Amino acid sequence: MPSYIDWVRAFCLTLPHTTEDVQWEHDLLFRIAGKMYCVANMEPQLVPTKIAFKCTPEKFAELVEVEGIIPAPYMARNHWVAMIEMDALRQPEIKELIQNSYRLVLEKLPKKKQAELIAKTPAKARPSKRAPVAKRRK
Repeated sequence: MPSYIDWVRAFCLTLPHTTEDVQWEHDLLFRIAGKMYCVANMEPQLVPTKIAFKCTPEKFAELVEVEGIIPAPYMARNHWVAMIEMDALRQPEIKELIQNSYRLVLEKLPKKKQAELIAKTPAKARPSKRAPVAKRRK
């Protein structure tokens, strides 16, 4: 199994309510509430893409200009990109893009489903709401 699979899998499984399964014979899918947010190709010798994920239309346009990143086959119309070279971006950037993909998919879920997922999330794993900082008087 390619080395990128290990860290992509480990990272995706840290995101709340992520499930994983193999589909289409060689793709490892990461989902939230049954909706894909990242796909990792476990056999890159068969297909050139390594991982694919969703992004905003603006980020999609930016990323497809980077050498080693292409519009994802079959999913480009939904603003998915595919990495054919894992060194096209640094690992922290890839993780941030995967996390943004997760957030985009989560935000598109029905409000009822989102509420169910939030209710199941332990309090310490939820994003905290910071209290506004008082302005200093001069």
